[in-house]
Amino acid sequence: MNRKFVLLSFAICWIAFALTSKTAAADAPSWMHAAANAPLPTYDPKTNAVLLYSEDVTTVMPDGKTKGIERRVYKILRPEGREYAVAHAHVGHDTHVGSMRGWCIPKSGKDYEVKDKDAIEKTVEGFGELVTDIRVRTLPIPAGEPGNIVGYEIQYNDRPYVLDDQWQFQASIPVKEARYTLQMPSGWEYKAVWVNHLKVEPNATGANQWQWVVTDLPAIRPETAMPPFEGVAGRMIISFFAPGAARRNGFLTWDDMGKWAAGLASGRRDTTPEISKKVVELTAGRDTVQQKMEGVAGFLQKDVRYVAIELGVGGWQPHAAGDIFMHRYGDCKDKATLMSAMLKQFGVESYYLFINTERGAVGPETPPERVFDHAILAIKLPDQVQSPRYQAVLNHAKLGRLLIFDPTNEKNPIGQLSGDLQGNYALLVTPEGGELVETPQLPTKSNGIARTGKLKLEAHGTLSGEVQEIRFGDFAVYERYAQLGVKSSKDRVKRIEQEVSHSIGMFDITGATMQNLDVTDSPFGYTYTFVAPGYAKQIGDLMAVRPRVMGNRSSDILETKEPRQFPVIFNGPERDSDTFEITLPTGYEVDDLPPPADVDFGFASYHSKTESAGNVLKYTRTFEIKELSVPLNKMEDLRKFYRIIAGDERNTAVLKPVAH
Repeated sequence: MNRKFVLLSFAICWIAFALTSKTAAADAPSWMHAAANAPLPTYDPKTNAVLLYSEDVTTVMPDGKTKGIERRVYKILRPEGREYAVAHAHVGHDTHVGSMRGWCIPKSGKDYEVKDKDAIEKTVEGFGELVTDIRVRTLPIPAGEPGNIVGYEIQYNDRPYVLDDQWQFQASIPVKEARYTLQMPSGWEYKAVWVNHLKVEPNATGANQWQWVVTDLPAIRPETAMPPFEGVAGRMIISFFAPGAARRNGFLTWDDMGKWAAGLASGRRDTTPEISKKVVELTAGRDTVQQKMEGVAGFLQKDVRYVAIELGVGGWQPHAAGDIFMHRYGDCKDKATLMSAMLKQFGVESYYLFINTERGAVGPETPPERVFDHAILAIKLPDQVQSPRYQAVLNHAKLGRLLIFDPTNEKNPIGQLSGDLQGNYALLVTPEGGELVETPQLPTKSNGIARTGKLKLEAHGTLSGEVQEIRFGDFAVYERYAQLGVKSSKDRVKRIEQEVSHSIGMFDITGATMQNLDVTDSPFGYTYTFVAPGYAKQIGDLMAVRPRVMGNRSSDILETKEPRQFPVIFNGPERDSDTFEITLPTGYEVDDLPPPADVDFGFASYHSKTESAGNVLKYTRTFEIKELSVPLNKMEDLRKFYRIIAGDERNTAVLKPVAH
């Protein structure tokens, strides 16, 4: 779990290739020449490359092992398309590369060929991984220049833990033709489910052999704040089933997958005398179940480091709770395992919850597949625990109130949940099996920034004063992580300077303090003073001052020439508020105020107003994200929403000399 494949830099690959490789002249295979001679699909002039031909062949052996062939043919169209002139193969404990070859068909001259001996292999180094057996083998293909054709073939031998496969046939570039061939032993069956594409029936190409073909697939153009690639790209999920009892090797339902996951974790949450002793220590003096839960949660977050050791099935199977406790480290599923074992000591049940950290990768229509990259806990709340701080609660029809908690997130207190895990779909694993559930969405007030400023404007335009920022939810978590390892007060101020620079051009921070840096169950805060010369602008005998001093909530993500393809996904619910009071310089009074803004589109709202009372100019506003995504049919509303905010943030109040 939490495998983060980090590919080698293409630049490094080419340098290593230039130093060590000697290419050979050899004719490219017939399937590559056939693809090279086929007409190109329609594509945008900015497209870097086109995938002319994609072929995946999976052969299932009677013992459950599989053999695979992966073929790709690209035409490079622009210099930026050189990245496709590299073949990548991921290998591990149970996945081996039988052979790896690549070719180039240049616009003129002879074909080129590269083989296994030209490949470079390196261990994948993911975040927090101490040991992993996942490696990436990279084969650079020569002459990947615009106008040339490049292709490769990789042959795999695999011993899968689950008999399933994913055919990802759509890409970020146009695809002319893609094929998937399945060969199985007599008596075996398959189940194919299509995602983000109409179902295509296969052709029988032999005894217990089928082939699917799709053509002329448009590119998935990247967009800001779009759903994850898995949530929009066309793919087919296929499971293989041996005759009789061996059907358990594949997933027909989420319940099947839950039982598989439960089997892997069987016995892993068993306690040890050392764990029991630690629980007694952590709960000493804590009278209520809630206090005991919080003591255990704090231990998992602060004293158990995130370190992953993933060898073979270890990418999916947690380590034993006793080992995790003894070493004081583990990955996400290990932390969930140890916490579950410790909660059990005082009668609190909990269940694994497997989730994808990119909301939208899994939905109610998604077939059962191993698409999750994170493990958290669903804690069954006893009836006596009724804390308003516990907001991340899922009301389950059979299990009752389940508190969703991520023990890997060191800075998020129990009861809260990061935005990417809210309104998301996850696999709940119980002793009875598995169930796809939707995680709760927290109130908007649980996440955001409350900013207040008491400021003074001088007659020459300098603005100075004090600002207090209170940060909740993900905004507090982000700031706490940003301050990790910062030792000097000067470096701590840099975070404030970065934020202020987005709103004010010239300024100096003259003082700053932080609140609740290490007290994660309280809001995080900054209090700082600053001086901003030339903040207000002289226009003859008038002065223009922007009431919205800090904070930027507008966005230009929809200000593009191309029409939007996908919904806009927000990080999470949010509520921001700003209040700025500016004492005016002696001898000036308000001549004109900006108009108020008052809009509510359902998915979000924005309200602001500027008032004048005596010699004080007061600006207040609230910005609220209430829904986690905006569909395509509401893009115009979202565009209008951001434009209204942008206009309000630019507006100025006009001051004039006091008449005598």
